[in-house]
Amino acid sequence: MRALEIYQNGTLAGILTEQNHKHFIFRYDNNFFNDASKPAVSLTLPKKQKEYTSEFLFPFFFNMLSEGVNRKLQSIQLKIDEEDHFGLLMATAQCDTIGAVTVKPIKVE
Repeated sequence: MRALEIYQNGTLAGILTEQNHKHFIFRYDNNFFNDASKPAVSLTLPKKQKEYTSEFLFPFFFNMLSEGVNRKLQSIQLKIDEEDHFGLLMATAQCDTIGAVTVKPIKVE
């Protein structure tokens, strides 16, 4: 299992967890969810639900990844399988992302 803290404009918005390669969970942080002034992380993950599950990496997070040659170069340099989308997200979306969302890996024991 691997997990990421999801930040929106520097505020903890939720936790994204990869249970296995076919089970992903995004759960809003309680404080973020209950704060009406904070917008949803994505239109596809509205703050009407606290927890979302999916059989694949949620499209919003998948679209934060590089494409084409850039993804191939990142995979080679970081020694991460090009098909390991969650691993690439963990390694490349901690800063300098397009938009307000960044991630921070969580050590899961």
